Amino acid sequence: MSAVANKSVQCLSPTGLHRMAYKEWGDPANRRVLVCVHGVTRVSDDFDDLAAALSDVYRVVCPDVVGRGRSGRLLNPQNYALPQYVADMVTLLARVDAESVDWFGTSMGALIGIGLASLPDNPVRKMIVNDIGPALNWTALERIGGYIGEDLRFATFDEALAYIKAISLGFGPHTDAQWLKIARDVLRQNADGQWVRHYDLALALPFKSATEESTLQGEALLWQAWDAIRCDTLLVRGAQSDLLTPDTARQMTQRGPKARLVELPGIGHAPTFVQPDQIALARDFLLGTG
Repeated sequence: MSAVANKSVQCLSPTGLHRMAYKEWGDPANRRVLVCVHGVTRVSDDFDDLAAALSDVYRVVCPDVVGRGRSGRLLNPQNYALPQYVADMVTLLARVDAESVDWFGTSMGALIGIGLASLPDNPVRKMIVNDIGPALNWTALERIGGYIGEDLRFATFDEALAYIKAISLGFGPHTDAQWLKIARDVLRQNADGQWVRHYDLALALPFKSATEESTLQGEALLWQAWDAIRCDTLLVRGAQSDLLTPDTARQMTQRGPKARLVELPGIGHAPTFVQPDQIALARDFLLGTG
């Protein structure tokens, strides 16, 4: 396995400074950089298998987006939003001295990539968008806000593991060992010895404050961003995904970067890219062999 280092970078929000943790795989002098960014309640550890498989070619950088995992928390939870996340990634790219990057984003991580890749003079060369699109569903956002804000505490790890598996069925089939890692990556023990999820529960506040009107405005801005993207883009959809609809995926192949679409059967939201065939899909696209 290639060398991996745990690092952090200081970032700025409207209410102060915070630290963003990140894992860096491979040769730190490698100019070929791949940034992998996780979903809304996940962490950088999600990409351990993918990063290990690609670190022979890339320096792979996997951040914990602010509010998650080993990263700091924001003083104003309303700043848990795409503009802050994109700004933090620009700071991260400056820290790792990356003039050009390839991007792998799952769900929220893909929306951050879309935001970055839409900007003039952006550094994104290739991008994988994993099971998300510009179309937003207000009802779904309300549901997500309720789910991620629940202050759940589990007396035993087994209880917490069962919960993580239950809410992650869309990930598709995994081995017991894979489920164990998926759960361990996003759980921690609090001071009372209870198992809790490893993120700031205040992440839910921007979701809860969203309205149907603000959701429509956000969707329009995301489509505008998508239409501005020019980098080579692969769109991956879980064939049973309820977050990326077939119609939205079709539009994404016809607008903006005109992404190449691959659907993965038997999977919903979202493919984890820990399975060998999924890792091979990413590698083939990024290295231009597929």
